[in-house]
Amino acid sequence: MIWEAGYDTLRPGQKKDPRDPTPRGFIHGTGHGVGLEIHEMPGISQRGIKPLIVGDVVTVEPGIYDPAIGGVRLEDMLLITPDGARDLTNAPRELVV
Repeated sequence: MIWEAGYDTLRPGQKKDPRDPTPRGFIHGTGHGVGLEIHEMPGISQRGIKPLIVGDVVTVEPGIYDPAIGGVRLEDMLLITPDGARDLTNAPRELVV
């Protein structure tokens, strides 16, 4: 999947997500930290402020929107490790109709 292709770009010390669509006119980033609150720092976007550290749990949730029909976002949860990001999502990837 396209959003999985960039998981290896999320590493400790990184502040900005090079895959983030914000510069292309989207009004949101591609993810956020998760902790006691559902939306916490660090934000995963081109506006990154707090660098990722080992042990951070973040989401990657790209969205696609069409003004005529609406939109959808898919969210995966990742753990930042010394070697990069590890996917914590335990859900099937196939479309269930």
